[in-house]
Amino acid sequence: MTVNFDKNTSISHSPVYASSGAGYFFLGFSLIKLKGIRRFVFIPLAVNLLLFSLAFYYVYQRLGQYMVDLQTIVPSWLSWLNFLIWPIAVLMLLIIFSFIFSTIANWIAAPFNGLLAEKLEIMLTEHHAPSGDWLAVLKDIPRTLSREWQKFMYYLPRAIGFFLLMWLLPVIGQVIWLLFTAWMMSIQYQDYPFDNHKINFIQMREKLKQQRVQSYSFGLAVTIFSMLPIVNLIVMPVAICGATALWIDHHRKHFL
Repeated sequence: MTVNFDKNTSISHSPVYASSGAGYFFLGFSLIKLKGIRRFVFIPLAVNLLLFSLAFYYVYQRLGQYMVDLQTIVPSWLSWLNFLIWPIAVLMLLIIFSFIFSTIANWIAAPFNGLLAEKLEIMLTEHHAPSGDWLAVLKDIPRTLSREWQKFMYYLPRAIGFFLLMWLLPVIGQVIWLLFTAWMMSIQYQDYPFDNHKINFIQMREKLKQQRVQSYSFGLAVTIFSMLPIVNLIVMPVAICGATALWIDHHRKHFL
């Protein structure tokens, strides 16, 4: 990964490059420390702190009962799979709750997430994105929430199908669910810079599909770090910054 700035730099005069989709996510850890960006990280961080604390407290309280319920569902002739089902089920529960609460957090913080992506793009390219200041962000809330609703309606029917598959096929279904979650995480965070330029949701999805490996790599990194206590508190701003750098290097030139 090559980066041409340090944490005290306010502007970069050229695109920022990473070696993969996951590399752009890791790049986000450096980008959130840029001078002039840190203050825009506060709101996504505060939202994540509150919601992820609630999420993991709930999972901790209910995990034992979930495991008992799961074992009663597994047929006796598959009882030998119990040693696999336990760790996989714990992993999947963490993924599910991480994604649910990430979705809620993104709904609440969506206007501010877009502002973070905009300010970072301005700093890295010295070209202004179309939105504007805090007042413009407040005026844009209805449209921003409408965009989040589009993402949710894309997610919901697929989530129901993959969720059922996950329990019907304990191992294969859970791998498919993990890949689906990675895809949705990629859509969720890469959408912010696209939306700032008023690129519609379908165009954005098609563009990400053209670079599936990169998109899945980015989304998988977000998914994994969303399951790590403490670290998951900063995943939202890190992912937004990484996705913005990815937009600048790989997508921006095709739309502007």
